[in-house]
Amino acid sequence: MKKSKNKNQNCGRNPYYQIANFIYETGIHSKTPRSGLWFLGSGQQSVAEHLFRTALIAYALVYLEPKVDKGKVILMALIHDIGEGRTSDHNYVHQRYGRLAEANAVDDIADSVPFGPEIAALFREEQTQKTLEAKLVKDADRLEWIATLRGEEGKGNLKARAWIKIAVRRLKTAPGKALGQALLKNNPDDWWFDIKDSWFVDRKEKNKKWKS
Repeated sequence: MKKSKNKNQNCGRNPYYQIANFIYETGIHSKTPRSGLWFLGSGQQSVAEHLFRTALIAYALVYLEPKVDKGKVILMALIHDIGEGRTSDHNYVHQRYGRLAEANAVDDIADSVPFGPEIAALFREEQTQKTLEAKLVKDADRLEWIATLRGEEGKGNLKARAWIKIAVRRLKTAPGKALGQALLKNNPDDWWFDIKDSWFVDRKEKNKKWKS
């Protein structure tokens, strides 16, 4: 009797099966913690959360620096830590004493999908930091960290203040530096909580048109 082949063996290099596996793999980022917060002593964040907000920050930076390739910057921001699903996130202490080969992990990911060459190229461009697009993505990465630290500072974590000062000094681009200063000035709750707005006191409905 013939032995039946494993389904995965039948997949071969079928692009749909490759992309399906890629989709499942990217789900692990939501379960992979950002390890810098362990040292900070408060807060929790997954790699997926970090990637999402970094991409949005990169999108905003492109608005401030319109001569760059918007699509390239956003995609680079989305994949800049994609290898951490396989290697985990490495904080600065981990990186100093030993770091798993994230570049090798990205190469393996790139080899597993039909659009792999683009992933590999964007990852290496971000790592080498030679183009303006790469520098904007790195600043978006740092700005996301600053915003996260500001949230922890607002909860009373005194260590976050010292960390923020260091993170701000790492910003390289003009729009990145300006946005960093704005993050320092704005309270993390400013976007929704305005103590000058009477609605937070009397709770009266302003937009009558939305009432049924």
